[in-house]
Amino acid sequence: MAQWYVKDLSKLTQISVQTLHHYDRLGLLKPSLRLPNGYRLYSETDLTKLQQILALKFFGFELAQIKILLSEEADVLDHFAVQARFLEEKAKSMLEASQTLNRIISGCRRSKSVPWETIIQLIEVYRMTQELEKSWAGKVMTPEELKEYANFEQGLKTRFTESEKHAYEERWAALVREVEASIHQDPTCEAGRDLGRRCMEWVNSLYGKQYVKLRTTLWEKGFKQGHGVEEHGMSPQCVAWMDRAIDAYYRHRIYSILEQLETQPSAVILKAWNEVLTDMYGDQESPKKELIQMALKDDKISQAAKNWLKKQA
Repeated sequence: MAQWYVKDLSKLTQISVQTLHHYDRLGLLKPSLRLPNGYRLYSETDLTKLQQILALKFFGFELAQIKILLSEEADVLDHFAVQARFLEEKAKSMLEASQTLNRIISGCRRSKSVPWETIIQLIEVYRMTQELEKSWAGKVMTPEELKEYANFEQGLKTRFTESEKHAYEERWAALVREVEASIHQDPTCEAGRDLGRRCMEWVNSLYGKQYVKLRTTLWEKGFKQGHGVEEHGMSPQCVAWMDRAIDAYYRHRIYSILEQLETQPSAVILKAWNEVLTDMYGDQESPKKELIQMALKDDKISQAAKNWLKKQA
């Protein structure tokens, strides 16, 4: 069986003597034999173990992790699975950082100056996206949605002063308290619809047209599924009631518009129709068309109104 002194093993594996001594001190790779003169003598088994260490280092494992892995071989595959997911996330982060740098380089070439303010904002969005990935949002939102969410949150920091932010939060807290007090009331009644209207007016004033899709994603994938509700001062019951009240508000608004077709000029109806669709969907065309298709099957809508809707499809 072949054996090597530390210098010979170093030359064979291209691993420095200092590194091999370090592995020995850590108890990670101890030579099978130590001669009376203190010289280390490594065996073929030691060489195999060293190759395993180098392989695990290649996959990003720390020395402390490697020591555990090599002593608990039954769990190696489980550790491999965890490390594979870690490397995937790291690769995704590095790719995002690379893309950010390329965007910066492209912009600098055009302006011939380094836009440090833009760079700092991009880095902040990048960091915020990583933080969101660790929250409930990272479990239910796509990478693109998370990035949009981070951009939205970053924009809020410069959009409001501290006093304006406080006033905005107070308005929302007051609406939530009103909803909580109305839980046992029918959300489709006039008072419920009015509260739904005021909630949506607050929401739309915050998200605007630009982030309508994000607003919908947060509501459908987040709050309605029980995610993030406490962060916004709500309970699941509050969310459910508010959802029905908002739906009732929009339904009542749509029915009211279409009922006026026989008494109001078409241009007036079209303006009101476009306004309600913009409130609901922003600039997204697909959900607007889906709404029209649903309206065409609604027995509460007259045939004349359906004929008008077909022209808008």
